[in-house]
Amino acid sequence: MLQLETAGYQALDKLRSQGEFPPEWTKIDELEGVTDRFMERFAAERFEVSKELGPGFFIPELIDRAVRTGDVEHMDDPSQPGDDRLEWVRALDRMNRMTLAYEHQCDLLMPLIENPGGTGKPVGILELAAGSGGLGFALAERAQRAGIEVKITASDIVPEMVSEGNRIAAERSAPVSFRLLNAFSLDGLEPGSADLVIISQSLHHFTPGQLALMIAQAERHGASVFVGIDGFRSLLLTGGVPLVASLQGILPFTLDGLTSARKFYSAIELDIIAAIATGRQGHRVECSWPLTVLRAPLTPPAGP
Repeated sequence: MLQLETAGYQALDKLRSQGEFPPEWTKIDELEGVTDRFMERFAAERFEVSKELGPGFFIPELIDRAVRTGDVEHMDDPSQPGDDRLEWVRALDRMNRMTLAYEHQCDLLMPLIENPGGTGKPVGILELAAGSGGLGFALAERAQRAGIEVKITASDIVPEMVSEGNRIAAERSAPVSFRLLNAFSLDGLEPGSADLVIISQSLHHFTPGQLALMIAQAERHGASVFVGIDGFRSLLLTGGVPLVASLQGILPFTLDGLTSARKFYSAIELDIIAAIATGRQGHRVECSWPLTVLRAPLTPPAGP
């Protein structure tokens, strides 16, 4: 119900016919604002289209607006102690292992890793907002079983996450290294070191403009593909995510589950963000229940 595809694509077609989509940007520091403003314009136009289509479309639009929230999750609150935020990430890791979420995500990612382009070097993988690296470790193990050499860099902006990840990597002798990295600039990342840039279960933590920055910066740093994985926007998951999260017995983590599910992006919203960031339409957004998966092929920057 919360995907709002019919009204969304009609609204987008209308904005395209009026010359408003895709919005233009030339400098990277313009991209965040351009994207956020267009998404506000798109939401307003979709609202008007829903009204014109009648109650069967307008009621879901009103429900979506009632469900959607801009609340900040405990996990994202910089005023929360780093150790507490780390404990909530550990709870997420336990939940993912319990629900076999990492296995599902590895199934989605391995086809991209199995076709690295015949360079003869390890496949470079950069994970953004990696937390303590549960997906990175699962992916490294799956690649090892497949006989594929990978070099995984898991990044986060919280020092406690990075320290925890490097501790686990050392214990497991895993080809995963953790570092502090600003996902909006990727300053310090060696160009060409990442073939594949991933962000999983964290898209909803960021504004549309911030997601567009991540995609554009991945392209500028020479990645071939950007993959974003998050929960499928639906009423079912709005109730289901906090219910599963509650099994960890941690109230802030349960509340974060409810907030997260209310903030998930719809497929068309991710479609628009990727189109603005790349200036192209060659990406795909698909449902692999209970996930939405964005795959955006990138064009490496031209050489000197």
